[in-house]
Amino acid sequence: MENLLIACSLCADCFAVCLASSVCLKQCTWKKALGIAISFGIIQAGLLFAGWGGAALFAGFVEKWSKWIAFALLAYVGGNMLLEGIKGESEGADLNSFKNVIIGGIATSIDALAVGVSRALSGADIHSALGLTGAVGLVTVAFAFSGIMLGHRIGKAAGDKAGRWAQIAGGAVLLTIGILICFR
Repeated sequence: MENLLIACSLCADCFAVCLASSVCLKQCTWKKALGIAISFGIIQAGLLFAGWGGAALFAGFVEKWSKWIAFALLAYVGGNMLLEGIKGESEGADLNSFKNVIIGGIATSIDALAVGVSRALSGADIHSALGLTGAVGLVTVAFAFSGIMLGHRIGKAAGDKAGRWAQIAGGAVLLTIGILICFR
């Protein structure tokens, strides 16, 4: 149960990023959404396990820089969405770009890296780390998939004109998430 609660808390920002970013998806099949969601899940679970595995190496770095790394990545994606929404463009700032999927996945997984480090420093063994890693990966895929499908439906319902405003709002949401991460 603890692993499930940790997994849900770690992927809440992933859900928000997927929701905000997917309003711009031109086409969204369940296969595409699942592929993006699996990418988010692999990144989130991978960084958690990497944090556990490299705890001594990462501890100081993660504590010192994690908030700023997450902010920079979310500011990049959100800023691009915002600017391209204002310009009336929709290429490259959303989840249509593999680069943005990776950047969004990493931005929302820095906290998973920190959790992995803290779990290792508190004495978690390999079985505990693998259990949490699996839970985080699966829950992240479910949350990301739900966010993508819901965001795409919102964008589709809004139409092209309103979709531009949805892209602007999505970019603003990502920037806000980045700013809030810096102050938590």
